[in-house]
Amino acid sequence: MKSAPVTENELKVLTEFIFVKGGVQMMFQHVFAEMNEMLDEISRHYPMAQGVQKQDLGHKWNLLKHMSDGIIEEWLCFEEKMGIMRQNWGSPEENQKLESQDLVMKNDAFIKGQGYYKLLMYPQAQGQFNQALEQFPDSFLTHTYMGMCHLHMGHLEDAVNHFHSVLKGAANNRLRAIIYNALGCIEANRGVRVKAKEYFTMAHHSDPSLPEPLANLEVCMHHSGKLQFGNQLTSLL
Repeated sequence: MKSAPVTENELKVLTEFIFVKGGVQMMFQHVFAEMNEMLDEISRHYPMAQGVQKQDLGHKWNLLKHMSDGIIEEWLCFEEKMGIMRQNWGSPEENQKLESQDLVMKNDAFIKGQGYYKLLMYPQAQGQFNQALEQFPDSFLTHTYMGMCHLHMGHLEDAVNHFHSVLKGAANNRLRAIIYNALGCIEANRGVRVKAKEYFTMAHHSDPSLPEPLANLEVCMHHSGKLQFGNQLTSLL
């Protein structure tokens, strides 16, 4: 499909059109809606077009081709720059999570909760962690400690709720392994050993270096021994 080349001014006008629009999502929706509408017009009329009309449609095709190539090239450059930034400094989202975790670990209530937890004073630890959650409601680490406190006190449903809230967003394999292992212990205590073995297996796959899941699988298989959970929490700090 041959036609007159797209002028630099036309490309400039179309490029400005992209960036003048409001929000990013709306911007792309408008741009691609316009491009698709123009492409549909070419598809409908070009096969039967003659003379000036055919030349005009060919020119529009050329314009779309230049636009498509330009968008792809710019996007690839943009992704490359973002990749370099992530590699060198990490993403802002990851940095914000790390900063938030640092604040949690310096929080007085969290520190006191850890102290009570190490002394096996789980009701007192739960009270402190609950105060920490009031200030940091999205803290995966605090939710994990809260779940462990409830598990030690036999409040299984409360423990499950805290653990599942962490699993919804936590990406740390060690943390996920610790929680899967705890959920396996809950199912084992309920007598649902098949489900317990599934959780222990998931825990081992999430972090093979965590010793508790394999030990608990042995307990389930031989129906003897003591289930282990929560012993590796300090490795997250």
